[in-house]
Amino acid sequence: MLLFCVQQLHSSSTEFTNIHYDGLYPGHIPTTAVQKALLSIGSGVAALQNPYRHDMVAVLGETTGHLALIKLRDRMRNDPEGYAVLTERPRIRLSTLDLTKMASLPDGSFGREYLRFLEDNDVTPDSRADVKFVDNEELAYVMQRYREVHDLLHTLLGMPTNMLGEVAVKWFEAAQTGLPMCALGAVLGPLRLNASRLQSLFTSLGPWALQSGRRARCVLSIFYERRWEQSLEDLQRELNIEPPPIIPKAKKKT
Repeated sequence: MLLFCVQQLHSSSTEFTNIHYDGLYPGHIPTTAVQKALLSIGSGVAALQNPYRHDMVAVLGETTGHLALIKLRDRMRNDPEGYAVLTERPRIRLSTLDLTKMASLPDGSFGREYLRFLEDNDVTPDSRADVKFVDNEELAYVMQRYREVHDLLHTLLGMPTNMLGEVAVKWFEAAQTGLPMCALGAVLGPLRLNASRLQSLFTSLGPWALQSGRRARCVLSIFYERRWEQSLEDLQRELNIEPPPIIPKAKKKT
């Protein structure tokens, strides 16, 4: 019943906003404290039942991440490159990427390896939902930027999109961002792993991901759109990200 109410609130608020826009930014859905609490609880329950409900995971992140977003925003403000990102508000979308140019870059360059990741895993940056429930325009952009650099983190960390790779990235994000949604994913993600992958996570990948997340430069403070030609190894060194101890095998394409 609670989940139904949350879905109704989510859909009805979206319809209302599409007709009567009165938000802080395009797509913003103003909500009261009570509505936010309902959204948090309902989306959390839905995410627990089905981690692939990306719409509910997104709502959970927006309604629980206010304090973490403030800290991330401040880290970006205090970094010259991060400040430029906050000021210029770049977006990572297919419409903003020059795929032809990226495909012509040499192997080992950040842009070429990111494009390879998208192609090998059949993913697109356009799958990232727009932020709706963050009641601050600047913080909403920080959340949007976090979502849109997720696939870039897979490239930087050398992690595939299988469950073990996703959990490792989530552990890195939890240590790096402090977002409650990431912490929840880091705790619950291992429940979906088999025994051998659990051992790999707890003995090697997990400690590496946590240490890398704590030590790395703020990953939201990088103007990635200006780094495509940089070598991946050089960017990893700049961010203080060490190579993973093991690389989980990706699922074979069928």
